Amino acid sequence: MGLFDKKECDICGGKIGLLGNRKLEDGNCCKDCAKKLSPWFSDRRRSTVADIKAQLAYREANRSAVAAFHVTRTLGVWSKVLLDEDAGRFMVVTTKKIEEENPDVLEFSQVTGCHLKVDETRREMTQRDRDGRQVSYRPQRFQYLYNFNMLIYVNSPWFDEIKFRLNNNTVTVEQSLGVGGGLIGLAATAIGSAAGFDRRDANHEYRQYEALAEEIRVALTEARQGARDNIAAANAPRAALTCPYCGGTTTPNANGCCEFCGGAIVRP
Repeated sequence: MGLFDKKECDICGGKIGLLGNRKLEDGNCCKDCAKKLSPWFSDRRRSTVADIKAQLAYREANRSAVAAFHVTRTLGVWSKVLLDEDAGRFMVVTTKKIEEENPDVLEFSQVTGCHLKVDETRREMTQRDRDGRQVSYRPQRFQYLYNFNMLIYVNSPWFDEIKFRLNNNTVTVEQSLGVGGGLIGLAATAIGSAAGFDRRDANHEYRQYEALAEEIRVALTEARQGARDNIAAANAPRAALTCPYCGGTTTPNANGCCEFCGGAIVRP
């Protein structure tokens, strides 16, 4: 087979055009099939044809879960965490076209942790001198750029991390001069000043996104704990009780009723 011969997709059987191949561990996948995979999935090259077919079957079934999803709480501004507290599920959406996006619907009990990662970039601010040249301030002044990435760790067969940005536009903090020309602001910490400046105080947007990340973390971890407590209670062995109606020693059924007379038993 020549280098530029068309390959066949081992998933759908269609022809793969030039630059359209997505390599698998034991085969080939066309770009159309690859687009249907979870956006949080990143291990395609080490996946087999069977793995990809199994995930695509899951992704197709996920459409029904999206359609049945009832939003009871929304967290976020751009990318959003949607909660269905009645069903004990959540999903992260990055567009307004939810049906087309087909976001993965996950159980609260699948959450294993949450973490905010703040990416910081620093660049020097300059000014023009008398000759029109760009020169440094004395002392140096800096501009700081921030992006806020939320990481939700999950127990899923297809991925173990959901990473998305909380902010749409980069948050910018500029260093300023205080009374008497002294440097104040975020850069005071970055250049080793003993002023003890807390960068969270430098910018209102910075604090907003930090608070949003904490709100998401608390919501998901508390929901996870509640879901796991319910699972543990459901799986706990039921103790024998004395029925107040017939006097028999009984293990109440799933409806909490006596197995002999059917009377409703209230557990202590």
